[in-house]
Amino acid sequence: MRNGNDLLFRSVMTDKKIKTFENLKAEVIETGLCGRCGGCVSVCSASGCGALKLGASGTPEYVEPNICMDGGLCYLVCPRTDALTNELKEQSDWEEPVGHFTDVLSARSTNEAIHKAGTDGGVVTALLINMLETGHIDGAVVSITTDMFNRKPIIATTKEELLNAAGSHFSELPHLEEVGEMYSGFVPVVKQINSYKQAKKSQRLAVVGTPCQITAIKKMQAISIVPSDIIKYTIGLFCMQCFEMDSLMEKEFLRNRNINPEEISSVNVKEDFILNLKSGITVHIPMKEVEKIARPACLRCRHFANDFADISVGGLGSPDGYTTVMIRSIEGKQRFADAMFAGRIELIGGITTEERKADRARKVNLIKEFAARKEDRAESYIEKSR
Repeated sequence: MRNGNDLLFRSVMTDKKIKTFENLKAEVIETGLCGRCGGCVSVCSASGCGALKLGASGTPEYVEPNICMDGGLCYLVCPRTDALTNELKEQSDWEEPVGHFTDVLSARSTNEAIHKAGTDGGVVTALLINMLETGHIDGAVVSITTDMFNRKPIIATTKEELLNAAGSHFSELPHLEEVGEMYSGFVPVVKQINSYKQAKKSQRLAVVGTPCQITAIKKMQAISIVPSDIIKYTIGLFCMQCFEMDSLMEKEFLRNRNINPEEISSVNVKEDFILNLKSGITVHIPMKEVEKIARPACLRCRHFANDFADISVGGLGSPDGYTTVMIRSIEGKQRFADAMFAGRIELIGGITTEERKADRARKVNLIKEFAARKEDRAESYIEKSR
């Protein structure tokens, strides 16, 4: 693997001029491509600069332009720029069209409480709890419910906190600036990192995130910049889009279907958009119709399968009660095997080896189909905006 400093130098010198936040504004924010992942704010906070913040709309903006050092890190780590993309592909042995993977399977948690609280099979929660209790991580960046349509980010350090964070949610995932703020709370400037690590002994986090969030983290790690060094494992969600649920009734998305938001017990995304009601009724809505409530930036995003995560997960291709798990890295394979060996996770049973191979091929093809669908949609929306 190349040295992070070498990659950083090569990246910032590609155009013979460092691209700064001004370039990020022009190319990503003002064109509607910003996914509001918070990666740029995270790296700015953790480096001690603190020139950026997330504005009221969730997009990054200056705290004070004059304190910006114009170092270009914010531009490099943005998942919507092409910077470092080739490096990520090389480091992860990326292959067309959905990245490198060693296995794709259906699994679920063996714990009834986790299975009940989680989405699909509760695999993500089971994995995180096992990593926490076996000492591989000290915590995980997840989100917890604050009300019907919103969640907030926390760093869960107990089994109870991870259980509270289990399950699908309506709105977007927590921003990465949570990690940067937590990090810079102990590390106001980069030169104090070693002192911070000695004081904390260790700080090893897992992150569960969308493709834009995981890509931002992997870009940080490619050039060895904080706070990515404390993120040891990444679990990526399959993602067609995040939803702006606050304005659902204004857009008549639910009203036209005679659905009261207060009657919704959970939401899920598989081959279509699924609303589970408290009455026991399940409503399936075609993904094309769900675009009406998707964030505009999501409709311009090309990434579905979370190609650079250690493990990618989602409901796509698995029966109810199971999670589709795409194992990508050696680290992801090891942690999944740990949870299997501990009896926390089980594979779908009752099928032969040949049936399992055929089912694997079916899931892979389905993931590729959705990835191509999202790529085509992005091309279409970008073309419309030109």
